[in-house]
Amino acid sequence: MGMRTATGQDLEKEWNMRKLMSRFWPSRSEEATQQSIGDHSDMEGKVSVLFVCMGNICRSPTAHGVFRKLVEEEGLSERIFIDSAGTYAYHVGSGPDRRAQETARRRGIDISDLRARKVETTDFELFDYILAMDQSNVDELAEIAPAGLEHKVRLFMDFATDMNWSEVPDPYYGGLSGFERVFDMVETASKGLLAEIRRTHLGVETGT
Repeated sequence: MGMRTATGQDLEKEWNMRKLMSRFWPSRSEEATQQSIGDHSDMEGKVSVLFVCMGNICRSPTAHGVFRKLVEEEGLSERIFIDSAGTYAYHVGSGPDRRAQETARRRGIDISDLRARKVETTDFELFDYILAMDQSNVDELAEIAPAGLEHKVRLFMDFATDMNWSEVPDPYYGGLSGFERVFDMVETASKGLLAEIRRTHLGVETGT
């Protein structure tokens, strides 16, 4: 018997269950909290970017890894801080989805070191860019954003001016082809994002 395709009702049920579970799970483990504190202490003087999706295991860690590699190749690691997080806490402490890791690895990027965490209110104060993968993420972030900091939240695909997509689709319920498409979209948006950061924050000419 073949695998049954998830219906809209299945997806809605899964979504509601995940939201319910996230109410009872801590925002992050103690170990993840300590790691984050250590990471964020390295933000001073840097332009900071936070990529956000729902669970922080598919789209946002892919964006994290792709943008990190691009920044490293441009020699800007000491000037740009990168992190990723989810709007819900049901995967806290977990590594990226196996399919996301496989896709990234085939493109020469290792994201196995990343661990999921949940967005926190303090992120709005710490980060210059809070980039959501889709509009639902934007809406979730708007609900917890402190007054006056909502402007930091943007759709990541706003930086992919050559693509006719406003959102990065969630590939979780699909096959590897969905992860490949996400990677392509993220790669294009990452180049646009870096061009803006170089132009508006670093005073560095955009590379060819």
